[in-house]
Amino acid sequence: MRRRDHNIFANATSLLICGLLAGVVVAAAAFPAAAMSGLAAKAGGETFANLPSELKDFSSPQITRIYASDNKTQISQFYDEFRSDVPLKEISKYMRDAIVAAEDRNFYHHNGVDLKGVARAFVNNNSGKSQQGASTLTMQWVRMSLAYSATNPQEVVDATKDTPKRKITEMKYAVQVEKELSKDQILERYLNIAPFGNQAYGVFAASQVYFNKKPKDLTIAQAGMLAGMVKAPTSFNPTTKEGYDQILQRRNNYVIPGMVQMGAITQAEADKAVKEPLPRTVKPVGNGCVSVAKNAWGFFCDYFYRWWMGREEFGETAYDRERRLKSGGYRITTTLDIKAQTAARDNISEKIKDTNKNALLIAAVEPGDGKVRVLAANRKYKLDDPAHPQNKISSDPRKAKQGIRGTYPNTTNPLLSGGGDITGYQAGSVFKMFTMVAALEKGYPLGYTINAPKQYRSGYIIEPGSPSACKGTHFWCPGNAGEGEAGVYNMWTGFGNSVNTYFVPLEERVGAENVVAVAKRFGVQFRVKDDADLAAPGSAEQWGAFTLGVSASTPLDMANAYATLAGDGMYCEPTPIEQITSQTGEKLDVGKSHCIRATSKDVARAALDAARCPVGDSAQLGQCHGTTAGQTHGQVGHPVFGKTGTTDHDKTAALIAGTTTLVVAGYLVNPDYQDHSDRMSHQIVNPAVWETLGDFMEGKPKVQFKTPGNEKIAYGDQRSIPDVTCDPISSALDRLEGAGFDASVGGEVDSSCPAGTAADTNPSGRTIKGGVVVIEKSNGKSAQQPTEPQQPGLPTLPTVKPTKPRR
Repeated sequence: MRRRDHNIFANATSLLICGLLAGVVVAAAAFPAAAMSGLAAKAGGETFANLPSELKDFSSPQITRIYASDNKTQISQFYDEFRSDVPLKEISKYMRDAIVAAEDRNFYHHNGVDLKGVARAFVNNNSGKSQQGASTLTMQWVRMSLAYSATNPQEVVDATKDTPKRKITEMKYAVQVEKELSKDQILERYLNIAPFGNQAYGVFAASQVYFNKKPKDLTIAQAGMLAGMVKAPTSFNPTTKEGYDQILQRRNNYVIPGMVQMGAITQAEADKAVKEPLPRTVKPVGNGCVSVAKNAWGFFCDYFYRWWMGREEFGETAYDRERRLKSGGYRITTTLDIKAQTAARDNISEKIKDTNKNALLIAAVEPGDGKVRVLAANRKYKLDDPAHPQNKISSDPRKAKQGIRGTYPNTTNPLLSGGGDITGYQAGSVFKMFTMVAALEKGYPLGYTINAPKQYRSGYIIEPGSPSACKGTHFWCPGNAGEGEAGVYNMWTGFGNSVNTYFVPLEERVGAENVVAVAKRFGVQFRVKDDADLAAPGSAEQWGAFTLGVSASTPLDMANAYATLAGDGMYCEPTPIEQITSQTGEKLDVGKSHCIRATSKDVARAALDAARCPVGDSAQLGQCHGTTAGQTHGQVGHPVFGKTGTTDHDKTAALIAGTTTLVVAGYLVNPDYQDHSDRMSHQIVNPAVWETLGDFMEGKPKVQFKTPGNEKIAYGDQRSIPDVTCDPISSALDRLEGAGFDASVGGEVDSSCPAGTAADTNPSGRTIKGGVVVIEKSNGKSAQQPTEPQQPGLPTLPTVKPTKPRR
């Protein structure tokens, strides 16, 4: 890589003289007493010849920058040393000249070692005057290169410690470097590696920190100050009183006059430059997620950071991964949608204050690729200042007694994505989706009916005497949110009305272990040890309450789980990455969407059809008859699916809503103390979710969900129900059971049939083979019963009364 002509004789002479003088002159320059020792002679003879002359390849630490999905908006930056290399053409000529004037005025006239300078230093240092060095710019660059290419601490010490051997080493390397690189190349490398104090390494960082401008825009005065600082960045720090005076003197009396002497500037330009004041303050240099450009982006930045630290591709240890992030100089385009994130944060702020102990958490994921688009909360992403705390005392009584503060309004905990001490939150009935998927996988169609009682005696064994146990037994007896929910349900109506006593027996028939297996395939993490133990193979068979959402999860977990339905059954590992590009322009294949099949297309499409019911949309294959968040469809204005969830005593409230394009999950929780007495309101979480989804979908085309290729997954094997109108009850039971149905007797209804006979059945017409058929008993009072029109071409399915719109 020779970029300029070299005089072979001059180079050879330089090497010879360096070898001869190395022991005496260099040692004297650095350590006068050493010049009289035998060490000097030995170093000058054998050591110089035996030293290597090829520098190891190295890369100085560079800033890694993180961008939003638009690839323009910078979210944050990570660095060990605030440095970003720039080509020489993007550095002001004043800066190039100033550094030569300050550090090596013979730069363009030597071949790496300034022999006159070495001799001058030798004479000066042995005359009792102040010590002088003899390092050229090239030798200084060699010294920094050796330090950055070191592979162990001792090599760093050897590269920086003032010893005769170090000087000799630098001289030999410098001569070789000058053979291979042009002066401009050396100057560019030097300016990009030199330290300038106040966390600024390299001229780009220095320009930003001290003058908030690009290096190409530096003035004479600014370049003079920066060049003057390199010799001793701490001593010449203009932000300190002593440093200000020293760097002012060095700039005005040494660097700028040197530029005039070199012919780089005129005296008039110099006179004007020395009048320019120096900066007394520096631009704060943000580093990491606590320094995001906008605070609302902090939780997403934290999710990215934790994702990076968990990837073995970036190093075997956490230390290696962090070093690579903070020194690799990557340009990382993330999946954060700035517009959607802003809308989510605004919607949250309208519903609940940052100082509220309860947290409204919203996560959004793109179906089909797992790209995380939104992570927002009513919290400031920042560390609470212990000296001037803003956080309130913890709502956890045990912590409050110890004076421990809570996480509101300030926290850096991963509230939305989990990790560290954040294991998640119980989200209630949103978990019923996993039971529905498991049932469909086992061959139960959407039209599968169960006669759901007010309270169901399950076969799941719990502690005797538990409030959830059937009286006098050890069997779990769950009930519904309202007594009016008893009746015949299928998956459309059972999911739409969130009927516990439909889903618990369905879970029994499917097998709780199979329901848990679906949740695992859909990405539920089981971060709580007790949950993980119950979810372990061989342990889940008795976890009956799982379908009611007693396992901890995060909004991100569940947004991505529901996105698996919208993604045609493909589970995509959630990712914050669009593209990672190295500083050389190489695009890394890390963080791209990684998807595996979690369930079949038909199962996903069928489950999604039933999941349209809770949020007020219409199923394409069946009928809904009931919602729990019915306003969602109208607010979003697109085909939509989802589910609400509430835990015992309303300790948490959740809503998940999605389209073909985005799935949004919202949780209202108390992160500090989940056994609290507050009642979480769906009037807070539901609007925040549907408004966030609606804002994202505004202006986008309406896309209908796909239906299963085999409609048998919806209706099963249909059979005609015998007409038992006005039959005696016993006869009606015999006929229905003889036809293969699970027949039972329900309540009385108005009918023209004789009292005590069968008035009708629910359902009537046709239903699934072996399905539930309830006989409605006549009270003998004639009445014309209104009927809801059936969708054309669909089998008759059981109907239920709508219930209160919340669960």
